[in-house]
Amino acid sequence: MSTTYTVRLEKEYLIFSAAHFITFDGNICERLHGHNYRVSAEAAGPLDENSYVIDFIAFRDALRGLVDELEHRVMLPTEHPQIRVAWDDREVTATFEDRRWVFPRGDCVLLPVANTTAELLARYLGQRLLDVLQERTGVRPSLLRIGVDENHGQWAFCELREE
Repeated sequence: MSTTYTVRLEKEYLIFSAAHFITFDGNICERLHGHNYRVSAEAAGPLDENSYVIDFIAFRDALRGLVDELEHRVMLPTEHPQIRVAWDDREVTATFEDRRWVFPRGDCVLLPVANTTAELLARYLGQRLLDVLQERTGVRPSLLRIGVDENHGQWAFCELREE
């Protein structure tokens, strides 16, 4: 019989306020708007020599750092097929069809996603969290589940499994 353990983080400070817009149905683009996002995470795997799946403090601090990177930013997708994002040290310009937005560079976070949906934000945070945990602790959980809530009960989840 094999045993798997899971630890979960859901803290009041794992929140961020950010602006975004998404496209859907091919050519419909929302207005720029914001959410107060919440993030949760679960890590699963075998126990280590300390009887941990992962050290809670390392897990918490890594996730909090990633969440803080998104706080009070405009999230822009750099891999969208129709939204063009260009930047330099001073500003970021995003265009979609005949619409154009210009933001100070320090107010933006450029995300390697096709759209800034809650689902893809969850995947982005999960992939980054796995990398940060590996770098800081040498541990890479066999399963990581990240949840992103964009509107008080509208959660999207992404599960990343190590193969």
